[in-house]
Formats: sequence, C-alpha cells, structure tokens
Amino acid sequence: MGTNRSQATTVRVQAGSNLSFFEKYLTVWVVLCILAGIALGRLFPGIAIALDAMSVYQVSIPIAVCLFFMMYPIMVKIDFTQAANAIRAPKPVILTLVVNWLIKPFTMVAFAQFFLGWLFRPLIAGTEIIRGSEVTLANSYIAGTILLGIAPCTAMVLMWGYLSYGNQGHTLVMVAVNSLTMLFLYAPLGRWLLAANDLTVPWQTIVLSVVIYVGLPLVAGMYSRYWILKYKGREWFERKFLKYLTPVAITALLLTLVLLFAFKGELIVNNPLHILLIAVPLFIQTNFIFLIGYVAALKMNLSYEDAAPAALIGASNHFEVAIATAVMLFGLNSGAALATVVGVLIEVPVMLMLVEFCKRTAGWFPREPEKATLPDPRCINPY
Repeated sequence: MGTNRSQATTVRVQAGSNLSFFEKYLTVWVVLCILAGIALGRLFPGIAIALDAMSVYQVSIPIAVCLFFMMYPIMVKIDFTQAANAIRAPKPVILTLVVNWLIKPFTMVAFAQFFLGWLFRPLIAGTEIIRGSEVTLANSYIAGTILLGIAPCTAMVLMWGYLSYGNQGHTLVMVAVNSLTMLFLYAPLGRWLLAANDLTVPWQTIVLSVVIYVGLPLVAGMYSRYWILKYKGREWFERKFLKYLTPVAITALLLTLVLLFAFKGELIVNNPLHILLIAVPLFIQTNFIFLIGYVAALKMNLSYEDAAPAALIGASNHFEVAIATAVMLFGLNSGAALATVVGVLIEVPVMLMLVEFCKRTAGWFPREPEKATLPDPRCINPY
C-alpha cells in the first residue's frame, strides 16, 4: 500500500511538469510563427479586414477563442487545494508575493522607461492610433512590457521547478496563490502603472480583460478539474486529459502569434531592430528579478529545493495573460501586443539558462533532496 501511495504521489506532482515536444522547442515555434505571420500579412492583407468584421466591442471573436484555449489548460492543471500547505511553510510563498507584486512591476517600469523611453527613444520613431488617440510607439512598447511585468508566471514555472530539482509540491502552492492574487491585483495595478505612463485605460476595460482571460479560464479550470477527478479519476485526468490538452494550449498560442504578426508584419519588416530593442529591458529585468529572489532566499536560509522555484517564479512571466490583455486593451496590431510577444520569444532560452545557473549554485543552500520530484543525482546517498 505504501509503495502504491508513493507512486501515485510522484505521478501527481509530475503532471504538467515535463517538457513536451512543443514546449521544449517553444522558441523555435515562436520564430516560425513570426515568419508565417509576416508572410501571411504581406500575401493576404485582406485577412485583417475579415477578422475585424468578426468582433464584439472591438474584441476579435477568433482571437478571444484562441486566447481562452491558451489559458484554460494552464488553469485546469493547478491543484488549488494545495494552497493550504502554504500556512505550514509560508516563507517561499511570502518571498514570491513580495517579489512579484512589490518589486517586479516597478523595476519593469524603470527598465522600460530607461531603455525604451530614453536610451533607445531616437531609434523608435513613429506613432500609432490606440482608442482614437495618437500614441508613440515607444510608449506602446512600454505598455506591453508593463503588462508582462505585472503578470507572474503560473504555468511554465512548473517545468522550471521540475528541471532545477525543486520542490514541486511547494511550486504548486506558489502557482495557486499567484493565480488567485493576480485575479484581484492585476487590473488595479495595471491601470495605475499604465496611467502613470500616459496610457489611460478605462477601469471597465481592464477589469473585463482580467475577468475574461483570467477569471473565466480559472473558474472553468477549477470546475472541470473537480468534475473530472470526481467522475473519471485522477489517473484518467493526468494520463489522458492533460496529455491531449497541452498541445491545444500551445497550438492556440501559436495561432494567436500568427494572427498577431500578420498584422505587425509590415512594421517588423521595416523595423526589425525594434524586436531587439524591446528584448533588452526584458532580458535585464528577468535576470535582475531572479537574482533578487535567489539572494533573498539565500539570506532567508531556505533550502535549495524551495529557493530555486521561488526565484524562478518571480523571474518568469505569464505571457499568455499579458498577450491577452494587450490585445484586448490596445488591439491585435498594437505595439503593446508586439512587446508581449517579444517576451514569449526570450522566455524559454533565458529561463533554461537560469535553471542551469540554479543547478550549478545549489551548493550555496542547505539541501533537502527528498523534497524534489526529479532527484538530483549529486545528492544520492551512497549508503
């Protein structure tokens, strides 16, 4: 009995944590979708007009459907019942909350303003029309980076924690807490920071975007997870349902990117430098926030198995929410939406680099290897 229970626990923790074929090469697929979108936009410019006709309150129905299927698989994987575990060991959760909501949004604004709003400003010429107002491309890009900076990761961090020999049980707790706090903090914080950067967004619009792209998938995920576990069982949920659902999420993301770059193709072809310029503050922000979390975990004397995912969850962004919100607030062909996609482009290689850094510096921390789902071969007891 004990052995079976242990095996069941291992399977449960690993669910959704292994890198699938699509997820492992996500950066490659993103690049291919960028090229496909650019080609599509230049060869068939009428697609933009057709999509605009299929909209309600300036929200494209095809895009809304893609974005829902991009978010739902993430939410259905989260075991929210494990949030109660945070009460018994709150330090890693407190650390991630402080980094994600009290530090990360403001450092993102600072880096974006410095690089995109000042240093690179002469290289980012041009304006665009957003909600009837003329906005500089630089400010639009800054808005996209802000939406990335206030969206803590609740999905792929499960993979980063797994690959870094982290405590997946606690990672799930941090993911659950982040998802719930994002539901309440993303809209007010986003509106405040965007308004401070000369991009005023109506309360109703940003709240509606959070409800549609976070709240609706969250409720659907929680309810369907409960129903499936109750009537079909955990094994069917993990071995059948999740197996076929994950490619749906990646496919929806890639379809969204194809459509987005179909609109932005002309701008990218004429200004390929913009992609690189946007990537600079995002790259620096990711590494800076990781170091803050990692050093803080070291000072708090956390075990490596808790410290690694705590730092990684702060460094990683929930780019799905950021893309969805940017599309709804500023439009599919906006600079803000483009900036969020650049976040997708650099996310995987940068996070894999940080995972490797964690593994190489694990000796800085106390070790509790029994907590890890993926055993660290360096911690195997020879006796």
